Amino acid sequence: MVHSVRAAGAILAAFLAAAPAALAQQGTAPLESRLAARKVVVVDGRDTFADANAARPGDVIEYLATYRNTGASALTGMQATVPIPGNTEFVPGSARPAGAKASVDGRAYADIPLKRTVTRDGKQVEEQVPYREYRYLRWTAGELGGGKTLVYTARVRVIDDRTPGEPGSKGGGR
Repeated sequence: MVHSVRAAGAILAAFLAAAPAALAQQGTAPLESRLAARKVVVVDGRDTFADANAARPGDVIEYLATYRNTGASALTGMQATVPIPGNTEFVPGSARPAGAKASVDGRAYADIPLKRTVTRDGKQVEEQVPYREYRYLRWTAGELGGGKTLVYTARVRVIDDRTPGEPGSKGGGR
């Protein structure tokens, strides 16, 4: 199951690829961003962190998006968007600060937990969207003062959702 190391690399690559889109929303030059992904390791009941490139199914990855206004004037309307790649699921309650919205498609964002209407036995019912279907989190910062920094964090769990019989999956099949 070495596929998980590739998945961890894809997680970080997708996270970093989203940076230009998040920054493009700002439309201003004095904004610096630093993006990081790190594996959460619990030692003696406390969270510690390790390199995310060695993640495997079941491991938890924490994303950190740090935005710093290097200018003197406040920036307004800033939105920070963090992708949630395939082969991961959002860990509920891990988005910080509170107030993040979630999306399954990158277009429509709503409060967590996401809900959708489905038809069952000819009736429309509302159900909660599984966390493994979340693909983006977004925070609206409002205003970021000159020289100030904002940090956004969220955690995902690496999952192995390949179909049985696929090479390297739990179902075998080479």
